[in-house]
This record gives sequence, structure tokens and C-alpha cells, in this order.
Amino acid sequence: MATISALRGARAGSTLRDMETLGLFSLAVARVLTLFALAVLGAPLARAAEAASALDAGLEQQVRQLALQGTRHAVAGVTHVDIDVGRLDPRLRLAPCQRVEPYLPPGTRLWGRSRIGLRCTQGPSAWNVFVPITVKVYGPALVATAPLSAGSVVAEADVIQAEVDLAEDAAVALTDTKLAVGRTLARAINPGQSLRQSHLKLRQWFAAGDTVKVLASGPGFSVAGEGLALTPGMEGQLARVRTESGRVLTGTAVGERRLEMSL
Repeated sequence: MATISALRGARAGSTLRDMETLGLFSLAVARVLTLFALAVLGAPLARAAEAASALDAGLEQQVRQLALQGTRHAVAGVTHVDIDVGRLDPRLRLAPCQRVEPYLPPGTRLWGRSRIGLRCTQGPSAWNVFVPITVKVYGPALVATAPLSAGSVVAEADVIQAEVDLAEDAAVALTDTKLAVGRTLARAINPGQSLRQSHLKLRQWFAAGDTVKVLASGPGFSVAGEGLALTPGMEGQLARVRTESGRVLTGTAVGERRLEMSL
């Protein structure tokens, strides 16, 4: 009897081990099938989500036209403007809408990377979202003819005029060689790269203690005088001067020992 019981116990233990092995095998198979399904279906699902986030052709054209209207008088010398309309966030779940109205958000600058608002004006649920756009404004500007290292002085042969995307950088693109030649570069520039105001080192127009000409202007008037510089006058930066009467004025350093201020 003891022998029979032992055999039964051994068989039961073996059966349990077989069941555990089968369970682990089934789990492994399920994991493999899951990974296979993700690999096969993941790309189509991602493409479907991406397609759903794209605007329909009519709405995309409205967005493009609105952006073009806002860039008509961006800067002088523009040859043409291109608008790249991006996609909505694929995570958005927007209610159906019969009428979607594009609009320009307050304070938005249509220059480089920007955005256009979209709002539902006719539908079961009102919503408001933003679609990213890239505004490319092309016009003539100076570009480097060769690699220019930081600290080098720009020579006339170092730059040439070409058509560039003026909105590619927030800094102003230089168009006149007189504003570039003789200036020291603050950072390196690659061949074909447009020369920007931010690429040039600031000039010091006057030092503290210098006598400075001050031009104060307002609506319909201007007053000129002199003062003693209390701070260095770096190009385009604020500086302070003291007038003969002892009044301290703050203005912008605009030239050799010249300061301008608005009243």
C-alpha cells in the first residue's frame, strides 16, 4: 500500500510539474504573439493616427491663406513666402464639427515656427486647438562664401548676396555689406549660411566718462544736448548719461558717442 501511495504521489507531482511547464510555455507563446501583433499592426495604427491628425485639404488651404495674408508686409525685399502646415496632436479627441474657423491668436508672429488657431463654431461641442505652421520668408541677404571662424574680421570677399529664408532665424539677416565688412564675428559661420546681426560682436560706442551727444525725441519734436556717460555704451544696448543740469537719462547707444531716447 505504501508503494502504491508513493507512486500516486510521484505521478501527481509529475503532473503538477507538467502543468506548470505547460503554463510557462503558454505564457511565453502569448508574449511572442503579442510582440508579433504589435510589430505587424503597430505601423499601420501609427500611420492611421498620423493621418487622422492631418487637416483636410480645404481647411489646410484656409490656414495657409490666413498665414500668407499676415506676412504680406513682413519686411521689404521679400521675393516669396512658403507656408508649411503641420499636424494636430494625434492624442486629441475632437468632437465632430460642421464648421471650423481658422484664426490668428493674439500676439502671434508669423515668422519661422508659429501657429494658427482652429475653433469649432458649429457643432455639438465647441473646441479650440492650435495647428503648428512654419513660415518661410525668402529674400536677398548676405551669406558666407567660405567657413568663417569666431573672432575673425569679415572681409568683403567673405560674403555674397543670395536668396535665403529670412525667417529661419529670429535675428535680423544683414543685406548691406557696409554693415558687415570690418566687423568681428561672435561665432563661426558655415559656407552658404546667412549672416545675422547676432553673429557680430557688439561694438562699444563710448565708455563711461565720455562726453556723449544725446538726442531726445517725441511726437512732433526732438531735443539735442550733451551729457557725461555713466555706463559704457554698447551697440543697441541701454546706457545712462548725466546732463549738465544733473539729470540722469537712459537711452540706447546708436553710434560713436551718440545716445538716443524717446520721451
